[in-house]
Amino acid sequence: QVQLQESGPGLVKPSQTLSLTCTVAGGSITTNSWMWIRQSPGKGLQWVGSISGSAETHYNPSLKSRTSISRATSKNQFTLQLSSVTPEDTAMYYCVRWVWGKGYDYWGQGTQVTVSS
Repeated sequence: QVQLQESGPGLVKPSQTLSLTCTVAGGSITTNSWMWIRQSPGKGLQWVGSISGSAETHYNPSLKSRTSISRATSKNQFTLQLSSVTPEDTAMYYCVRWVWGKGYDYWGQGTQVTVSS
């Protein structure tokens, strides 16, 4: 059983950098791919970006200039940084595992991030 747990501040001021960490148990982040997905109030799910088992990163083009995903293999964690946030970045953020042939199979419970002064 793979478990993912998001952590980070729930409130971020506009123009600051949002930083979230996903801690993974029961599966190594050096295999498969690991995603950040968010859902804003009243909107659908939006893929933010991903990091593969070989540490290759991909980002949503609409967020690419502000997004960075990194990992710490010794801690089995990966981290999202989203800079210059605005209230439009307010959302529930999820970390998710993606497996070839299966798709998204394990999700964290999500963490609410609000951007407000």
